[in-house]
Amino acid sequence: MNQSEALHPQLNRIQQQALIVGIIGLVACVAGVFISQEQFFQSYLFGYLFWLSIALGCFAATMLYHIVGGKWGFTIRRLVETGAMTLPLMALLFIPILFGISQLYLWARPELVAESELLVHKEPYLNVPFFIGRTVFYFVIWIGLAYLLNRWSLEQDETAAPGLSRRLKILSAPGLILYVLTATFAAFDWMMSLEPEWFSSIYGVLFIAGHALLAIAFAIILTALLANYEPLSKWISRNIYNDLGNFLLAFIVFWVYIAFSQFLIIWSGNVPEEITWYIRRTQGGWQWIAVALILFHFALPFALLLGRWAKRNVRILTTIAVLVVFMQLVAIFWLVMPAFHPLGLQIHWLDVVTPIAIGGIWIAFFTWQLKRKSLLPLHDPRFQEGPGHD
Repeated sequence: MNQSEALHPQLNRIQQQALIVGIIGLVACVAGVFISQEQFFQSYLFGYLFWLSIALGCFAATMLYHIVGGKWGFTIRRLVETGAMTLPLMALLFIPILFGISQLYLWARPELVAESELLVHKEPYLNVPFFIGRTVFYFVIWIGLAYLLNRWSLEQDETAAPGLSRRLKILSAPGLILYVLTATFAAFDWMMSLEPEWFSSIYGVLFIAGHALLAIAFAIILTALLANYEPLSKWISRNIYNDLGNFLLAFIVFWVYIAFSQFLIIWSGNVPEEITWYIRRTQGGWQWIAVALILFHFALPFALLLGRWAKRNVRILTTIAVLVVFMQLVAIFWLVMPAFHPLGLQIHWLDVVTPIAIGGIWIAFFTWQLKRKSLLPLHDPRFQEGPGHD
């Protein structure tokens, strides 16, 4: 028996509903393969990158908590640990992308590589065997670290061994560095190489900033949903929401800083090979998505989160978190899809169905993992600090 047993009926219902939605979505995706295989792979990559971002964000948040501590992390520790443990599922769900490499990436087509001197120059790095090898390496690192963090965390619950907190902290410090490096190269491989003649050294950091945003927003939403159930009900306070709101605000600022820095550098350089990436995303209807990102992914959440009243109001903070999650989905769409539709904005029904299908499977797996552990790490030294109060 664990602390979350009282939640099991609710979690079972969420798991069943998510699984049903996921299966129906997958059936629709299979139909999409027969209708347009190329469109399926494009939509699948977009949906996959969104849910992978949540998993990686949770992975990074887990290690950040072990390094810096704080009551904000104590209350969401189990949630982000569980999110990190969905990485094995995401490794499995990457397989369809491997089958679609030649349809997704220009550098995987020898006849197109031969026509471009730049692609020939990049061929030692951008080739299918090395791409697959790097992908395997990334997931081995991520899953290995997530497994150890989860295993030692559960062992702490069972044994209360005092040395486990230090062990978790020692692993998290280099683990966070490895995450930043591998996630950066994964962004280069899976996203930036969709347009292989364009490059930006800051692109990977933009990908990572999205992870952080999604992880904190996701944790806020889940915390709000579970706050009325024990044992979280004894620990959740407006101070905790205030702390999580501050983190969300910080990462929104970080995300827009990175995004604007990349734009400013490329705009000031005004090099034809670089500006084409932004030209594609600021015409043909794509410009309206860019405007929406400025307004609803930065300006509105930023303005609201500046007020302490918004961060301490559960409904308002949760609404902002939902908006951030949705706009990050839009941001990934804006980053990825113009590579396939440079002449103008196109939204295919698979662009809607595929993220829902992957999300249903992901949520069902996440819920199954969450049911197997307590909602609070009782032998975490920070547990002795006592619940937070308003």
